[in-house]
Amino acid sequence: MTAEILDALPETARLEVGLLHVFVRHTSASLTVNENASAAVLRDFRSWFDAAVPEDAPFWTHRAEGPDDMPAHVKAALLGSAVSVPVAGGRLELGTWQGIYLCEHRDSGGPRTLVLTAWGEETAGR
Repeated sequence: MTAEILDALPETARLEVGLLHVFVRHTSASLTVNENASAAVLRDFRSWFDAAVPEDAPFWTHRAEGPDDMPAHVKAALLGSAVSVPVAGGRLELGTWQGIYLCEHRDSGGPRTLVLTAWGEETAGR
């Protein structure tokens, strides 16, 4: 997701110092910053969330859009709807192994919309 965000907001490269804010406009998807080097991290992330917030829990009463509806809202609430990342020298100041993840919590979530905001001081010549 990190590369797609930067492609969508190339103005980030002009910032000498600033902040990139990313917000997902949905209640059943979330954003997080986590390890971006191993596909196993994504699999383990999903496995943990599916065990911790199961679809078949007897206490769910909100099932208007299917059995994954309420669990998706809880997972999104746990992770959050926004991340902010510092920008320095036109680059995101993520750690070596970090990336921004859009976490889809529905089995068939459909298209998602992000709001991207970058602000800060531009460097002349960038």
